[in-house]
Amino acid sequence: MTRTALFDAIRPFAPGKTLTPDQIRTIDGLADAFGMPKAVAAPAAHPAGTAITERVALELISHEAIVQEAYKDSVGIWTWSVGVTTASGHAVEGYKDKPQPISKCLEVYVWLLEKKYAPAVRNAFSGKTLTEAQFAAALSFHYNTGAIGTASWVTAFKQGDIAKAKTAFMQWKKPPEILKRRQAERDLFFDGRWSNDGKASVIPVRKPSYQPDFGKAKRLDITPDLREALKQI
Repeated sequence: MTRTALFDAIRPFAPGKTLTPDQIRTIDGLADAFGMPKAVAAPAAHPAGTAITERVALELISHEAIVQEAYKDSVGIWTWSVGVTTASGHAVEGYKDKPQPISKCLEVYVWLLEKKYAPAVRNAFSGKTLTEAQFAAALSFHYNTGAIGTASWVTAFKQGDIAKAKTAFMQWKKPPEILKRRQAERDLFFDGRWSNDGKASVIPVRKPSYQPDFGKAKRLDITPDLREALKQI
């Protein structure tokens, strides 16, 4: 077996099929112990600047909220946690009338970020080095729109036309309620201005409508639970 084959054999068992830098070093050390030649460099966990850090995850949550049991969004779609729907690949209807701990909500949230959303962002900016702030803004944009692969602002940015990219970024402003979020994402991506404070709005569900009860929202420090969740990816 070659060193590359060893990595290929182990990678599918990693969460999200993505190896962390520590895991890569461990496997590399095992390969060294067995005398496997370094014909090629060990594969990188992900491009520089595109790790899902505590700050990245918090920034996105600051534009959403945490709802601990399933609720119906504005168009009647069952949703849970940080805007998670069954379309994401994680069934949420089972959380109807079954509130989950914030730790569970965050565990699924960061798992989905790494499994579904972050790869598309990394691919969209392939060949371009991003800062942590830029990755956070782009990830938030994609989580909300699902359009990182087609948005013209990404192309303009990669071509070096920053003015055009900023203008195109703000074309994604529907519904009107999203404007504040889009402005914050723009300011973070292009100017490095973060907006989160380490807390999240945790919102209960009103029955029998199953709509979020925004009037009873609480601002809670979620960083301890988030740090634990991030250890799982």
